[in-house]
Amino acid sequence: MAWITLSLQLAWRALLAPALAVDLLRVAWRFRHRHWYRRFPFLPLPATTYVRWRMYTAYGDEAAIPPASDVIAFARWVGRQP
Repeated sequence: MAWITLSLQLAWRALLAPALAVDLLRVAWRFRHRHWYRRFPFLPLPATTYVRWRMYTAYGDEAAIPPASDVIAFARWVGRQP
């Protein structure tokens, strides 16, 4: 349920700041599963094992859910990259 809450918070912030929306979409695209188009539900979603690994390396817990402020800071950083 908390991932849904995070998604809703990010969607709200993206509505308020369209430039942030572009950065969040860029991050979502980078996190997508390599062969997302071959697997149901045919959406560019990240691999579960990859997300768990990222949460473990960032927060020390595979089940961690990042705060919206961390996701936004990362998205803005990605948006500044060439």
